[in-house]
Amino acid sequence: MSDAMLAKKVAYHIISHFDKSYRWFTRITRGAQERFEQGRWQETQTASKERITIYERSLSDAVAEIFHDIHPHRSSNEFWQLLKTKFAVLLEGHPQYELAETFYNSVIGRLFKHEKIDDSLMFVLPSRCYLPGQDRHKVVNSFDTTTTVAQMYSSIFSIYRFNIEFEDKTRDMHHLEVALRKRLTKEQLASVHAVEILKPTFYRGKSAYLIGRICMPNETLPFVISIQRNDQQQLFVDALLTDRKDLSVIFGFARSYFMVDTQHPAEVAAFLQELLPNKKHFELYMALGHFKHGKTVFYRNYLQHLEGSNDQFEAAPGIRGLVMMVFHLPSYGVVFKIIKDEFAESKKITREHVKDCYRLVKMSDRVGRMADTHEYMNFRFPIERMSQALIDELQETCASSVEITDSELIISHLYIERKMTPLNLYLQQETDEDKIHNALNELGLCIKQIAMANIFPGDMLHKNFGITRHGRVIFYDYDEICFMHERNFRSLPKSDDPYAIDTLSVAPNDVFPEQFEHFIVGKRKFKEILKSLHGDLMTPEYWRKVQTITAKGEIQHFTPYNESMRFPRSS
Repeated sequence: MSDAMLAKKVAYHIISHFDKSYRWFTRITRGAQERFEQGRWQETQTASKERITIYERSLSDAVAEIFHDIHPHRSSNEFWQLLKTKFAVLLEGHPQYELAETFYNSVIGRLFKHEKIDDSLMFVLPSRCYLPGQDRHKVVNSFDTTTTVAQMYSSIFSIYRFNIEFEDKTRDMHHLEVALRKRLTKEQLASVHAVEILKPTFYRGKSAYLIGRICMPNETLPFVISIQRNDQQQLFVDALLTDRKDLSVIFGFARSYFMVDTQHPAEVAAFLQELLPNKKHFELYMALGHFKHGKTVFYRNYLQHLEGSNDQFEAAPGIRGLVMMVFHLPSYGVVFKIIKDEFAESKKITREHVKDCYRLVKMSDRVGRMADTHEYMNFRFPIERMSQALIDELQETCASSVEITDSELIISHLYIERKMTPLNLYLQQETDEDKIHNALNELGLCIKQIAMANIFPGDMLHKNFGITRHGRVIFYDYDEICFMHERNFRSLPKSDDPYAIDTLSVAPNDVFPEQFEHFIVGKRKFKEILKSLHGDLMTPEYWRKVQTITAKGEIQHFTPYNESMRFPRSS
């Protein structure tokens, strides 16, 4: 068989496996409405986990089939360049061409163990420039605004239909109308020339969202209807959101991926980008569940940022971790985390254990409190942009993961995570008492919500938490996490003998919550505030209660917007 025929055959195998994986992805996503309507919350979490695994399973199948046809390392670069050309032809008119490019990149990366990152062999750069709007009519419904507000809502809910009844539809429509009139002046309401809503409903956890925008001559506002379901299998509208800040939090990097059924993800992502211009494009793809393509878009964004900046990579601010070496580019909004070669004596864990913890978080409901992380192999940095101090520290702490060439520093395995201000630094620098109070309240809520999601955070020192620009506290140090049932929460002995604790028999999984107040935060003032707000965290009874709840498999729901935005439920 000629190289041209073989390349065409292999290209067809790759696109076939991608299409199969997207059908599988779509089938799981499409089931979200039924799971939501029937309140099958355990199945919702199972489906989310299964969908995350699709990509790797499909990739493994594709690579295995290719090995039946060729021996990759015996083929010339010319063959792989030809393969890319043949694959690009198959992408003409493909509705998910950008995702297919990423799948192709993954195949090449797997075949060559991520050692060949070359645009002549793979799609390091996209094959074409996507022009938003060309498929807009396929993903957006537009509603008549020349009628009354009530009639507009009636039109919306005649299109976005569910197979269960509303708890009180008249009440909910009234709430929606009052909320819109309260947030727009009469002049603004009169100037609205369109209300556009994405055709797919967005499902996550125990909520469904209709996501769109209100279009006026001089501004555009988000228009998001949040819908939930009661225990009697009835719907109710929970809130109307028209603030970009609220929408940004809903699409936050510490939340699980949405279930969004669309055949045109590029157009959906482009529409969302217009609603959330401060969000990176890769974050929006990740929010839609296409986290692998989000990694591709991130890498392209990273290369573009390098070209337009000149600062140097350096160690990230904050206290050095015992397990991870963390560095950043000051002008860029992510941090790079590498597992150290050796851990401090106090850390009785292995490298594989750390990787398992990060996988566990990836597969868990992060409830808006655990940062999403993205794993990369053989990630390349221009050596001239690495500070000498950072190079020295990397060689000292992570030598087994680092390779240095004349032009690059290559890290064989790392995680990338959204940059936040470490909470300990924030509390040191902040002087506003209200902001300090809010940060400590957020810290307690963060710990509690992670626990209710069946994760014990383990190392709860405040240096292991970050605070976002919206003032939310997020956990980001995962090397000691475990499921709640894996810890035994005990009381300290009640004794007048000051040495009684020294003779206490302690098993590896024993935890004494009464000691938490001594190490979560340092300053006495901060301790007192945290205790006043969340003193129950320092009691074994609280943690045992949470264990009882999580052992029953009860799925929790934490509203991702301010409680004050929620509509009252009384008629």
